[in-house]
Amino acid sequence: MNKRNILIAAVAIIAVAVTSYTIFFSNEDGNNTTASTDAVINENGDIEIPISDITDQAAFYAYDELDTKMEVIAVKASDGTIRTAFNTCQVCYSSGRGYYVQEGDSLICQNCGNRFQMDDVEVTKGGCNPVPIYDEQTEANSETIVIPKEFLQEAEVIFQNWKI
Repeated sequence: MNKRNILIAAVAIIAVAVTSYTIFFSNEDGNNTTASTDAVINENGDIEIPISDITDQAAFYAYDELDTKMEVIAVKASDGTIRTAFNTCQVCYSSGRGYYVQEGDSLICQNCGNRFQMDDVEVTKGGCNPVPIYDEQTEANSETIVIPKEFLQEAEVIFQNWKI
């Protein structure tokens, strides 16, 4: 093998290694395929989600007002209802990689690969699904959904190992 062929092979190996790293490990440092947005925080430390911002594409709202970084998912289901959940899996949360990214109309658990339909957010509980945030745990009006800081504090434990 001449030097040129060795150089081409080395470049190809490096390209494969970089691509593999990006695919398999990019979520470790927060570069997930669905970007999060800093949540709007009111004077009480509550999350305020503008209803006008919620579409059929999942919105991920980062919350770091407590000791643990957290994230909330908000999405408009096909029936027009707004659904909210914590971006962590009810089964895989303790792994640290039990969070979701969107692919098409599904959320994919980054720990086990379970696919979860957007229409099931907040509806399905138990199993490998996002932890629901029910209407009675929020305050809503025609413009915003408010998730109280006290409720977020109660859920903080499910994010303690989170590695997004």
